[in-house]
Amino acid sequence: MFFNLSKIFWLFAEPGSFIILLGLLGLILVFTPWVKAGQRLQAIAILLLAFVLLTPFGAFVVRPLEDRFPNPDLHAIDPAGIIVLGGGMDSRESKARGVPILNTAGSRMTAGVELSRLFPQAKLIFTGGSGDLMGDQPSESIYARELWQNLGVPAEQMVFEGNSRNTWENAVFTRDLIKPKPEDRYLLVTSAAHMPRSVGIFRKVGFNVIPYNANYMTIGDARDWSVTTLAHDRLRMLSFGLREWIGLLAYRLTGKTSDFFPGPVEQAATYPQSHAALEERTAR
Repeated sequence: MFFNLSKIFWLFAEPGSFIILLGLLGLILVFTPWVKAGQRLQAIAILLLAFVLLTPFGAFVVRPLEDRFPNPDLHAIDPAGIIVLGGGMDSRESKARGVPILNTAGSRMTAGVELSRLFPQAKLIFTGGSGDLMGDQPSESIYARELWQNLGVPAEQMVFEGNSRNTWENAVFTRDLIKPKPEDRYLLVTSAAHMPRSVGIFRKVGFNVIPYNANYMTIGDARDWSVTTLAHDRLRMLSFGLREWIGLLAYRLTGKTSDFFPGPVEQAATYPQSHAALEERTAR
């Protein structure tokens, strides 16, 4: 129920869709006795569209999410596994074209491969099925497996969970699959803006995770407020960022996270490792 409601809600709440629907409603009202109300709605829609496309509001929304967790010192950790969240493969295009196709979050997939080579003792775990509301798209795990095999990841190092439809199910299904021990630590790989919600959920179900940001939408400095940013990039940032903030609130209210805005824990508590292990990692 939660999955279906969240998908239906976002069909209408996504900023681009909301503004278009608002403008269309105004256009319809112009041909009714509520002409002035329709004109006002059209004016509001145009102003909202201009605000979204011509100002750095999208960067303002997404930047705090992306800055929440710094990437760890990879030479100071020894993870039991590397968990890559789905969302980096385009299942529809992959099925149609017959080859694994990455989308704008595809760095999740390549980052997982890079980390698996740095930590060959760690399991490389992919979690992601189909987030399609109608359920008629193939599982993303099919093409994740093909991609990683093509990139040379050993079959015995890979683990796949292919039934989850959202981040909550990513965490729950992965926990049930690999049964993590309390002392085990897992690198959690996803997009930087998605990391706060992901960390909160995985902590909630019992994982001890080390966040690893695979891709960003913002630069992290004054260039994020530049007037030269393309309009479609501004809309993409606002859409992704707004979805994450709404998701953080919804997941907190439904008990799927313990904090509204999960943050880093003390580094000493998160990344302990012996001096000998550090030397071994450096020598590889």
